Amino acid sequence: MAPLEGIKVLDLTHMLSGPYGTMMLTDLGASTIKVEPPGSGEGTRALLATDKEYSRHGMGAYFLTLNRSKKSVAIDLKSAQGREVFMDLVREADVVFDNFAVGVTKRLGIHYEDLVKVNSRIITCSVTGFGGYGPGANRPAFDQVVQAMGGGMSITGFPDQPPVRSGIAIGDLGGGIFGAMGVLAALQARSVTGRGQHVDVSMLDAQISLLNYMATMHLMSGHVPERIGNGHFVHVPYNTFQSSDGYLVIACIGDAFFEKLLTVIDRPELAKPAYKKQPARYADKEIIERIVGEEVLKHPNGYWLEKLAAARVPCAPVNDFEQATTDPQVIARDMVVEVPLTNGGTVRMPGVPIKFSDTNSTSFSSPPNLGQHTKEVLSQSLGYDQEKIDQLHAAGAIQ
Repeated sequence: MAPLEGIKVLDLTHMLSGPYGTMMLTDLGASTIKVEPPGSGEGTRALLATDKEYSRHGMGAYFLTLNRSKKSVAIDLKSAQGREVFMDLVREADVVFDNFAVGVTKRLGIHYEDLVKVNSRIITCSVTGFGGYGPGANRPAFDQVVQAMGGGMSITGFPDQPPVRSGIAIGDLGGGIFGAMGVLAALQARSVTGRGQHVDVSMLDAQISLLNYMATMHLMSGHVPERIGNGHFVHVPYNTFQSSDGYLVIACIGDAFFEKLLTVIDRPELAKPAYKKQPARYADKEIIERIVGEEVLKHPNGYWLEKLAAARVPCAPVNDFEQATTDPQVIARDMVVEVPLTNGGTVRMPGVPIKFSDTNSTSFSSPPNLGQHTKEVLSQSLGYDQEKIDQLHAAGAIQ
């Protein structure tokens, strides 16, 4: 039994932040119905859909990854008949998750205040750029917009270079993660109160939250942190170093790890008694990291990783995607999985990062074709007969 087995999610999401949040819920066992507009379906279907390398059977990598194990029902929410069908689905659902722009669900008549009238236990979650209220709530936003506004870009990169966005779309993905977390909390609250509620997640709020202790340091001192590359503002040596065949990270957090590093890098200049304590090391940060860099450059990654690991010095190779996805630890924890495709074959993609001792579920079903499950869901879940389904289809309310 999967942890969220029995939970029914209506997925109104598109692009990345919302689909990632509902993907997480689906991976944890929720039964997720992706509600898409008839015609072209959710916008992400078109991304990379015709790319020879990054698509399979007319589905691009975006859609394949984010929509595994979901069902697709095509409903025109702008039509009265389509909204009636949707409301029937809401009566049977636990969660409605969207990442529309602020105001869209109200205009469609499917906001929490509308849905709670037909299901008092319904939980709705909206992930937006700036949240449901506030002076900037109506501004459009995508990943890099909130990365920039959230402060993280200002400390990413090197001092003499422009700010750099995270290579991973943490603005979008952060919104999806916090959205899923909010839904789980609301489900727990409902188990006590018997009532649903609306979950309002701002991608910008998520970025501010991720600033964490660094924001607290700024708010305490007034100091505005700057870009310091791959180094650290406390620990030394803590940086990326070039070896003879690649790059690796050495992260000496605390005095004890520096002592262990000295058993691997034998340079008398590093053995100063004062360097046994962090303040002296930080004062000579550039000198220490220059010396470490000189030594690391003499040998390949494999040499250093073996020596450093034996001395229990925190270290890692700077892996590219191929190296990361073939790492034995990653493979051992099923973080690369095979997902079946509707038209045959499989596609490999990242696995589920949350492991349970008793309720793990590692099976996946294929990402759906547009409207693939419309008839199944309307007949089996809602009890619609064939005549009603045909009438709705003829009216363009469903596909």
